[in-house]
Amino acid sequence: MPKVFIIILHWNNLADTLECLESLEKIDYPNYQVVVIDNGSSKKFPISNFQFPIKLEVIYNEENLGFAGGNNVGIKYALKQGADYVLLLNNDTVVDEEFLKELVKAGESDKKIGLLGSKIYFYDEPKRIWFAGGKISPFLIKGAHLGLNEIDNGQYNRIRNVDYITGCCLLIKRKAIEKIGLLDEDYFLYYEDADWSWRAQKAGYQCVFAPQAKIWHKCSRGAQEGSPSYIYYHLRNSLLLIQKNGSFFMRLNAYLMSFGIITKQIIKLIFLPKKRVWAKYILLGIRDFYLGKRGKI
Repeated sequence: MPKVFIIILHWNNLADTLECLESLEKIDYPNYQVVVIDNGSSKKFPISNFQFPIKLEVIYNEENLGFAGGNNVGIKYALKQGADYVLLLNNDTVVDEEFLKELVKAGESDKKIGLLGSKIYFYDEPKRIWFAGGKISPFLIKGAHLGLNEIDNGQYNRIRNVDYITGCCLLIKRKAIEKIGLLDEDYFLYYEDADWSWRAQKAGYQCVFAPQAKIWHKCSRGAQEGSPSYIYYHLRNSLLLIQKNGSFFMRLNAYLMSFGIITKQIIKLIFLPKKRVWAKYILLGIRDFYLGKRGKI
């Protein structure tokens, strides 16, 4: 039975992390270990204050290394400990007891599969889908969640290849990591999962959505959608994703589209006061992309 290391990136939301760990206690896959990465939290994860029935390792980062940097610490540890699979799991999730068994089962069914993802629902609306596979649009310069906001009526119950797997719940084989490397820390936050998926497919691996594996996500507790950091990193990193992985025509299209976006945001800055914050951080993200600024800003 393959050994799975579950990497949970923790940053300040202790209640969320504890609820996630409690759900992991109930899973029916025996050969796993949990690694919590405290990613520079203001108050360190208090391992000494809790008794966990699951095997738990805690690693403390001195500062916030972002999603990629923080998870890479855990991935390196897992590989040194002999992991066959590494699972990235958001700390603001709870899992179905069969989710890991179903992911591994799908992964073991074909050597060509490198990355796998579960069906993800909204935590507050347990039947409403948040993620049923990812699609990268080369013309809109962004990734999109299939099934987003749809009520689950079985319409996404087929295992299938997808463009990318969200880092909210991403299972990857050891061999895939050894071939494509770690998460790219140029992104810091957002799109590093799409980049990993894209690189894996270039290396000959499939990214597979496994719908029998189910989890529930509280959605953007760490970086609220619409916040300056959300806007900034999404714009900068979507362009970075295309630059690193896209074809010549995809890159050309992205660059041309970015200049159209700049024009629209300048108009908002001048004439739409309520949109100025949003416009400002879109422009900053595009500017820093062209200036070559990477990682944490």
